[in-house]
Amino acid sequence: MFYFLLRTLLFQCDPETAHDRTIGLLRATPALPLGALFGASVPPQPRRVMGLDFPNPVGLAAGLDKNGECIRAWEALGFGFIEIGTVTPRAQPGNARPRMFRLPPARALINRMGFNNKGVEYLVEQVRRSGFKGVLGINIGKNADTPVERATDDYLTGLRKVYPWASYVTVNISSPNTPGLRDLQYGAALDQLLAALKAEQQRLCDSHGRYVPLAIKIAPDLADADLSAVGQALLRHGMDAVIATNTTFSRVGVDGLLHAGEAGGLSGAPLRERSTAVVRRLADILAGEIPIIAVGGILSGADAVAKIRAGASLVQIYTGFIYRGPDLIREAVLALR
Repeated sequence: MFYFLLRTLLFQCDPETAHDRTIGLLRATPALPLGALFGASVPPQPRRVMGLDFPNPVGLAAGLDKNGECIRAWEALGFGFIEIGTVTPRAQPGNARPRMFRLPPARALINRMGFNNKGVEYLVEQVRRSGFKGVLGINIGKNADTPVERATDDYLTGLRKVYPWASYVTVNISSPNTPGLRDLQYGAALDQLLAALKAEQQRLCDSHGRYVPLAIKIAPDLADADLSAVGQALLRHGMDAVIATNTTFSRVGVDGLLHAGEAGGLSGAPLRERSTAVVRRLADILAGEIPIIAVGGILSGADAVAKIRAGASLVQIYTGFIYRGPDLIREAVLALR
């Protein structure tokens, strides 16, 4: 009930203003017993994935806390793991506003944020100050003004900066809102990037005496042959996990709705079936060799169960959290018992 009232107030604002106010509130009140406040106490449901111990299999997807400013608040709400970012080597403003749109009849969002963030140095300082001891993923990307031919340089910079602070690092090559980024999912460009990342991961492991897994986040819009090629590349280079999926260019399920014609990536309920199909296909390709973290269209416990049955080991939520609030975390964890 409390979240329903809060959401009603927040939905009176444009989506990005509502987001900024929520981040401000959570940042200011990390010590409050937020789970109890929202009536969403989450029981333990441990999982071991990527060599990491997760208190429960339901995580926060990247994008809600790009700068890592509310880590302890997300923990208090009951997430089993938290992924912050996407962060780039240098701060950047992202695309022009307005750049986020709600489609309530479809329980969906469209965004074209463009990796707006305060830069990796700022994020690392937030992580350091948080003192967080749980499972923390840090999602890295390239700056918009870095040519795609030099994208590897940005990813290596990001990896070096966040490595000491991350439980795992996610490499975002699938946002639809940075020109040329999705080209990195194909052929020689993907092989070059993965090879460079694995070599740097080993060097950093030797330097820090600690192995930090690498996850690759992919798009839902890959053709079947391309998805197969991506899966084979992940196996060939020994990646530690794959996150499926990012937002979609498709407008299936929202045709005719207000804002459906806006440019950007669509998330929420209309993405559910496509994302689950990608998870299922990846599970066939990877044959249990690489774990899958599923994200896309999870708005109920049943949706979370469907992702796990399709072959995922863990799930993440973002748009579902916007529409359902903390109750969704508890519902999903209970459904996955």
